Amino acid sequence: MNPKAPQNRFSPATSRLPINLEDLLRQRTVERDRIEYKAGWNPDAIIRTLCAFANDFENLGGGYVIIGQDCDEYGQPVFPPVGVADNQLDKIQRELLQYANQIQPPYFPVLSIESFAGRNLVVL
Repeated sequence: MNPKAPQNRFSPATSRLPINLEDLLRQRTVERDRIEYKAGWNPDAIIRTLCAFANDFENLGGGYVIIGQDCDEYGQPVFPPVGVADNQLDKIQRELLQYANQIQPPYFPVLSIESFAGRNLVVL
């Protein structure tokens, strides 16, 4: 294991992600059009993306929204991630639940708080 490589502070046993976080961030296991990077919590844009991923007509398994990870003009992730402040994590979860209750039919995405390069990421 490379000691300089960013590590996920959560063990695989506690992560809710079905895939490796670094593979997801670097688009190794999921196609780019199924990953949306958001530097911060912008509920309107994020909920629209979640609805689009929930309407998975091609049965690709939806997609991932990664909050706290910025991207360049080509949609490629920029490292290190911006991250989400500790004091914002509860707020994001509460607001996400409120928005999810407004979707018809209700849609509740799986949420996983991860750490990468020492920064919090919220993965939906």
